[in-house]
Amino acid sequence: MSVAGLKKQFHKASQLFSEKISGVEGTKLDDEFLDMERKIDVTNKAVAEILSKATEYLQPNPAYRAKLGMLNTVSKIRGQVKTTGYPQTEGLLGDCMLKYGKELGEGSTFGNALIEVGESMKLMAEVKDSLDINVKQTFIDPLQLLQDKDLKEIGVEQVSQLAVFIDAALDYHKQSTEILQELQSKLQMRISAASNVPKREYKPRPMKRSPSELNGVSTTSSAKTTGSHIPMDQPCCRGLYEFEPENQGELGFKEGDIITLTNQIDENWYEGVLHGESGFFPINYVEVIVPLPQ
Repeated sequence: MSVAGLKKQFHKASQLFSEKISGVEGTKLDDEFLDMERKIDVTNKAVAEILSKATEYLQPNPAYRAKLGMLNTVSKIRGQVKTTGYPQTEGLLGDCMLKYGKELGEGSTFGNALIEVGESMKLMAEVKDSLDINVKQTFIDPLQLLQDKDLKEIGVEQVSQLAVFIDAALDYHKQSTEILQELQSKLQMRISAASNVPKREYKPRPMKRSPSELNGVSTTSSAKTTGSHIPMDQPCCRGLYEFEPENQGELGFKEGDIITLTNQIDENWYEGVLHGESGFFPINYVEVIVPLPQ
């Protein structure tokens, strides 16, 4: 029996009550319908507030909640996916990280980490889209039809819809956890790799340079070079200060040495070759003559 039908019967019962002078039958019917009317009122209030809070749960942003209310119900065909028409906050954060990660370039440890986190945020946005669509289709939309249902059907059917809602939320958190756990492993690997590169505070000794030296490799610098002659058509740099290695893997050189560049580790370190030995050295200790290819 629908809510409208219940209200109609309640009106008829009220007329019957007014015609009865006394009696147990009138009191029994009066109590029964009063209780039914109370349940109808409570149910209507519950539906209205639950719908509001469920929508707020999906989208805390008021502007996005308004758009969620106009979201088209996805196809009933199982497996068909339709994306929402508004951005998720995880996706916006991911776009920001991807943008600056790419600007920093592949040679930047921080830039590569930003790209990995940004891609994971984009995946979480897709998972959130699926949650929004799933909850709207299987919980919010059916709940809005509650007033057309017989009260005796509400118990089983609506509890089943609550179970579906919790299933959707659980699936969302499981997928988010998997994404974040994989991302955490990647970041730990990057931290370990970055830890292997020595970090030191440098205090370069200033060097007086003539105007001719500012325009290229001077004869004085060439005379100081202890390494072999390096063709200037390959990536190389000249030592501005003497660098004494203090950690394994570092490459030492003297002021004026010409070092072949092989790689840029990050914003602070180059990798190069001198006298047949390769190693790391600080960027601010050298002047690039021929840069590494982009």
